Amino acid sequence: MKISFPLIVINFKTYSQASGRKGLELAKTAEKVWKETGICVAVAPQLTDLMFIAQQVEVPVFSQHVDDVSPGAHTGHVTLEAIKDAGAIGTLLNHSERRLRIDVIDSIVKRAKELNLLTLVCANTAEVSAAVAALYPDMIAIEPPELIGTGIPVSRAKPEIVTKTVDLVKKVNPEAKILTGAGISSGEDVEAAIKLGTVGVLVASGVVKARDWYSAIMDLVRPLSK
Repeated sequence: MKISFPLIVINFKTYSQASGRKGLELAKTAEKVWKETGICVAVAPQLTDLMFIAQQVEVPVFSQHVDDVSPGAHTGHVTLEAIKDAGAIGTLLNHSERRLRIDVIDSIVKRAKELNLLTLVCANTAEVSAAVAALYPDMIAIEPPELIGTGIPVSRAKPEIVTKTVDLVKKVNPEAKILTGAGISSGEDVEAAIKLGTVGVLVASGVVKARDWYSAIMDLVRPLSK
């Protein structure tokens, strides 16, 4: 499974609304939107649901996190090899709720490339985004943590953070794909993010907690299909 841009990535986090069978239902809703619009919608379910969901949908599936360990005696850790076997095409890294040191990110990104897995690395500032860009992940998501889960989109509340990120990252790694995260919940937020130079969004509560998942996702992709 390959991804395409523009891209919507839905992070299920550990919300009860998207756990187990409900997570599968959300993933299938994302798949329906993708098939109807042609806009790529990827999902990042809980680790316990990863294989369960990946086996039953065609949309790209990401892990929410992996650890910097190889298969072996590492109780409680999650390996890149395990998520690949489970059906994931890649992983999120360094989300504000699961921070990693830069050397750990570097190691995981390198190993992911060896395994043909994609990496989407989150960063909280433009400067951190530029530092991450030097590691050559496949994608970078700029997410100021103070806006995560607030419904206040960074693309409209703090557009200068996004434009600065784009400028700094492109100087370091012109091929980097940049997504916008934090507070994204509407098509207007997505449209603003694209106009600022990014190629998609990373969303969570704006979709997962919505009463109507289909309408919420369709609203996000509508500006991308113009």
